[in-house]
Amino acid sequence: MARFDLTTFGEGVLRLSVAAGQRIETATTFDVNVSGTEANIAGALSRLGWRCGWVSALPDTPPGRRVINAYRSHDIDLSAVVMRSEGRVSCYYVEYANPPRPIKIYYDRENSCLTQMPPEDVDWDYLLDTRHLHMSGLTVPLSDYTEAIISQALEKARNKGITTSFDINYRKLLWPEAKAREKLLSLAAEVDILFCGRRDAEKVLGCEGEPEQIIQQLAEMTNARNIVVSLSSEGVIGWDGKDYYREDAKKVWIIDRIGAGDAMVAGILHGWMNESLAQGLKYGVVMAALALSQVGDVVITHSRELVSLLDGDAVDIVR
Repeated sequence: MARFDLTTFGEGVLRLSVAAGQRIETATTFDVNVSGTEANIAGALSRLGWRCGWVSALPDTPPGRRVINAYRSHDIDLSAVVMRSEGRVSCYYVEYANPPRPIKIYYDRENSCLTQMPPEDVDWDYLLDTRHLHMSGLTVPLSDYTEAIISQALEKARNKGITTSFDINYRKLLWPEAKAREKLLSLAAEVDILFCGRRDAEKVLGCEGEPEQIIQQLAEMTNARNIVVSLSSEGVIGWDGKDYYREDAKKVWIIDRIGAGDAMVAGILHGWMNESLAQGLKYGVVMAALALSQVGDVVITHSRELVSLLDGDAVDIVR
């Protein structure tokens, strides 16, 4: 029996934000949260009862321990995180805004401990002692090392018969579309479940047409066995190699937009690892709504609450 249900590799990041109505250049205080797409997913799944492990590198400094403490609170196994005696934590700044201004993000991610982590520093026995391996395209462009680790991890997992998932998760602030398309399609080849936003599919991968047509184009490009395309406020559509399944987005009062995509992936994997992609889509739209209605990147919930919200109507007070 594998030690973990899901393992993943990625960066722990400090998120420094100012509320709508404030500007970073004149801010005197910041709200501090811990972010990281892969650990967000592992944390959400851990809270839903799965055994999850995360591989990363952080400095043994107060900022590094801030990241560790946050993910420890979600019960992610952190025993394979490499702690460096020196180095820096990646961070990004968020300037929340209301129309007509968009929310703006500014990255400060160069030369972090993770970007300097060579493949030989990965505890491969730990990372591959799992039922399922998840990787994200967001981490690919951070350095040559991170790209190599993701590529090797997916190959090693396939060779061991471990199921794999990959989220395209393109960020235009990190790399150009043309380079991303080539790299991401190569990494996504033959995965068991591919996640992609409709906008990424169209603008980065060159897909076009209705969601079902986009899925078939992605299938031809990657040979992925299952494909999920997020339709933003319209919900999500999935394909299991035979049938299509679609779920509308849940109504939600938005408090914090960041982290909804990771929450959706976690919910879908929660269903898919229980052998139902269709049920996973139902979980996914609920988890995305929960993320939008909470502050912070990791959804704070549990399996009973998730099930109760699948078809239930929202109420103002439960007592």
